[in-house]
Order: sequence, then C-alpha cells, then structure tokens
Amino acid sequence: MPGMIETRGLRKSFTSRQGREKKIVEAVRGVDLDVAEGEIFGFLGPNGAGKTTTLRMLATLIEPDGGTATIAGADLLTDPGAVRRRIGYVAQGGSTWDDSTAREELVLQARLYGISKASSMERAARVLDGFQLSEYADRRCKTYSGGQRRRVDIALGIIHEPKVVFLDEPTTGLDPQSRAHMWDEVRRLRGEGMTVFITTHYLEEADALCDRISIMDHGEIVASGTPAELKREISGDVVRVDLPVDAVAAATQALSSYKMETYDDNVRLYVDDGAVAIPQILRALDAAGVPLGAIELHRPSLDDVFLTKTGRSLRED
Repeated sequence: MPGMIETRGLRKSFTSRQGREKKIVEAVRGVDLDVAEGEIFGFLGPNGAGKTTTLRMLATLIEPDGGTATIAGADLLTDPGAVRRRIGYVAQGGSTWDDSTAREELVLQARLYGISKASSMERAARVLDGFQLSEYADRRCKTYSGGQRRRVDIALGIIHEPKVVFLDEPTTGLDPQSRAHMWDEVRRLRGEGMTVFITTHYLEEADALCDRISIMDHGEIVASGTPAELKREISGDVVRVDLPVDAVAAATQALSSYKMETYDDNVRLYVDDGAVAIPQILRALDAAGVPLGAIELHRPSLDDVFLTKTGRSLRED
C-alpha cells in the first residue's frame, strides 16, 4: 500500500526555565514513521513520551525543529496548508461547546472548510447517522454523556472527509462500554477508506485496534511492527508470581537464575517453557521458605514488549 504518512528525523525541542536557568528539553528526537494508506496506526507510549508533540507537528499545530514529513502527498514543511486540507485532527481535550447542538457544530465545521450550506447539512446528517447521534443531534452538547460527546468530537474531525484523521487519546476518561463503542467507530472509519493515526497509552486498545504500532519512549521510537510481531520478539512464556510485599526480596534472590522484573507485590519471570518452569519455580520458592500468593502463566503482552525495550512497565506510568 502507498504511504500516507512518512517522516524522517522529525524532532522538536522546548526551552524550560528552572529558577534562573534555562534548560533545553528534547521532546521528540529524530522520529521515523511510515503509515500505510487505509490502516489504523497506533502510537503507543507513556505520558510525556513525546506522542502528542509528534502528533501536533504532523497536524501543523507546531513547527518541527528538523527532519522531513509528507502527509497524504503534501510536504509538511513547504505546504502546510495542503496538509491541513487533507487531514482531520481530534485533540485529547475535546472541542464541543456546551450550548451548541451537535448538528450546529458539524455544519459550522463543514462551512469552515468551504463546503456549501446545503452540502454541509447533508454531510452533518450523514455523519450523525454514522456515529449513532441522530437521536441527540438537536440537543445541546452539555446534555450528552462523555461517550456521546467524544463521538461528536470525532465526527467534527472527519466532516470534511479527510484522507487521514489524527486521534489523540480518543478514549481517555470513557467507561469500558463507551470505549468499546469508540473502537467500533474507529474500525468503521478505516472500513470507509480513511487512514487513522491514534495515540494511546492503553495497551489493550493498541493490541485490539491497531494494524501496526510504534512504541515511543523519551522522544524516540523504541519498537515498531504489528502487535503480533512485537510480541513474537519475546520468546517463550511469562510467569507472574504474586507475593507478600515483604517477600519480594527473598523471592528475587531464590529465583536469581531467571530473567525477571520485580514489582511491589510480584515478580515477572521470562522463561522458555512455562509448563516446565513453574514446578521448578515452586520448588525454589519452597526451599527458600518464601510464602506464595498466586502464580500465572501467559504469553508476552505489549506491556512485556515495552518493559523489554525500556526496562520498565508502561503501566507504571
């Protein structure tokens, strides 16, 4: 598939002040991205990793300090106006007004893109129906639930039928049911031919929703691929052993021959064959007199991938 987003060496720094001293903060450090047409691409990483800064550069909201980028065939640096016409952008904070209705918001947004009033009304009706908002279309936005309001946000981002839509943490703050519905809406956009670029720090969201992902940490891409490809990079199984807080140190010593990560109330062991390793782990803990809570065996997850690449768990952030 042809590329919809291509970046090379994209970077951005900010100046922060600590007392009388100025400090340069490298928010994005030479990011290379390749996003294919018609895919859901996930940008995964903890808060502060540089995801939103990268997204805001791609959406022409801030200028890069260096590097190159092409979006939907338009050059980000030399023709940002063309980029804006070809993309939709949905910020994390939302964009609806309390006293406006969804229909009013959508018609106004379409008109701002130079679409005629009649076509704007038609598009608004079509989008409201597609996002299952027709029933609430003429009620004020302040009466909507969080999930309904977030659907209006995304509808505003695609009313002008962009080639690619950027969604910044689209499900943050939503309950599980609303989040699942939002996933369905994102898949529907992809089904209609749109390229979707989504930032998230929800591991299960990236795993379930995205065709490919890039994991970002401290302003750099640390891994890229499909969720399945990234998980295959970690061979074998993961054994999680739950422990009393005061027993973690003793367990770590008893299991020192294993590759592991330790937490406040558990250790996570990376083994070639979980079925073989579990009896050995139990014997080692018993011999050391370590009290055991629960023991679980599972295949590597995206959290394990992040931990392996960065040395810490994404869930810690």
